[in-house]
Amino acid sequence: MEWTDRGIVLTGRPHGEGGLVASLLTRDHGRHAGFVPGGGSRRARPIWQPGNLVDVVWRARLAEQLGNYSGELREAYAARALDDASELAGLAAACATIDTALPEREPHPAVFEGFHAFLAALGHAGWPMIYVRLELGLLQELGFGLDLEKCAVSGDTEDLAFVSPRTGRAVSRAAAGPYKEKLLPLPAFLSTGGLPADDDELHQGLDLTGYFLERHVFWPQNKPLPPARSRFKETLHR
Repeated sequence: MEWTDRGIVLTGRPHGEGGLVASLLTRDHGRHAGFVPGGGSRRARPIWQPGNLVDVVWRARLAEQLGNYSGELREAYAARALDDASELAGLAAACATIDTALPEREPHPAVFEGFHAFLAALGHAGWPMIYVRLELGLLQELGFGLDLEKCAVSGDTEDLAFVSPRTGRAVSRAAAGPYKEKLLPLPAFLSTGGLPADDDELHQGLDLTGYFLERHVFWPQNKPLPPARSRFKETLHR
């Protein structure tokens, strides 16, 4: 069996003498692992860094086998993030979250395109906001999308300030009333678009997506949120 695709490297771990097992998010074949002969060598290792975009060929005798990857580097996003600690932490968080959350070998082209957009945004203003939207898209793809367009109680589309932790639906400030302490804050940039007004809004966005990822995706697998994501939040706080 053989196929070609474009993929984003999620992880790469040494295997055997000079080899590498790489996990990629491919556009048409989903999260897919493969063995890279010689992938741990000084010449090949830079290609298989997490966050890099590569053109790959996967070959195996049977579909259920691990198979072998060969590939060419298309965009070295990992190298671009090396000089900025927060960008490098964000890249690591995105790779770890997607690698842990997505089922293996199940196509999710929307997540691939969202991840690619996030990588392209690194180094530009507003890239952390793109990260939050990437996690919102991941929730949507996995069947746990949030409804942030109108109030679940009144149907209003103005002054949406909270999210129900049970339903994932927005609630306006007026409708929240005495229950607002039990609701999750909804940062304005997620309901109205644009950039976060300040760091507090950005952290509220990360807390919101993190809550629903933990509840719907990681807890059912008896897993915590990836440590790389926690380190990313700490880096942004600093």
